[in-house]
Amino acid sequence: MSPARTRPDREKLFFIADLAGEAGRHEDVVKQLKLIIEHYGPHLTVDERSLLSVAYKNVTNTLRNSWRIVDTLHKLQSERKGRAQLIQRQRQRIENELVDVCTDIIGLLDRELLPAANEGEETVFYSKMKGDYCRYLAELGQKRDRDRRAELSLKAYELAYQHALKTLHPLHPTRLGLALNFSVFYHDIKKSPLGACHLAKSAFDDAILSVSMADSARDHHMLQDSMAILHLLKDDLILWSGEIKI
Repeated sequence: MSPARTRPDREKLFFIADLAGEAGRHEDVVKQLKLIIEHYGPHLTVDERSLLSVAYKNVTNTLRNSWRIVDTLHKLQSERKGRAQLIQRQRQRIENELVDVCTDIIGLLDRELLPAANEGEETVFYSKMKGDYCRYLAELGQKRDRDRRAELSLKAYELAYQHALKTLHPLHPTRLGLALNFSVFYHDIKKSPLGACHLAKSAFDDAILSVSMADSARDHHMLQDSMAILHLLKDDLILWSGEIKI
């Protein structure tokens, strides 16, 4: 009879994940946090959840930036068939990797994290993540695939936003971060600067109006992250409002 497997220490798994993050080994971060989920269940601590989010964001940001560079080169070399084919092959390879990573985190969210999420900020956080990675997928592939992925992204963002409006303070950084990314979805995917401005302005105005109500130490600490997101919302509003046809 084989001896029972010893469950790995959670603090050690997190330490290794954090160390991997510091070293830029983001795929290793994901592996360690998946081990925590496997052995301890889908209820992650705030630190574990944040580390998972940052790791996937860094992996996908690298691939998305690579894809954009190669896509631009492909357009510039479109008249040179030999080179264009080689560039297209490399672009497809990067695209396949990006699809795999996005599909992986969406699957993890659907199977484990969202079903176990607590009401309030955790549900908003994970639903926003799903919206983000479906949005990245909606930038790729054939039109039919893009439309299907865009619909999945929209549903995830809508669920997150409706929940945020009911459960989170207007100045909460998770609620503001959701508004920022949801407005980007309307601008980049739906090609609607009007819809993007409407959502961004609503979130911006609600947050500014609520600043006077931020009267606790917790609210004061929250303001630092929130103000940074408000600046991004303001910048986007200025940029997108110039695109609206009167």
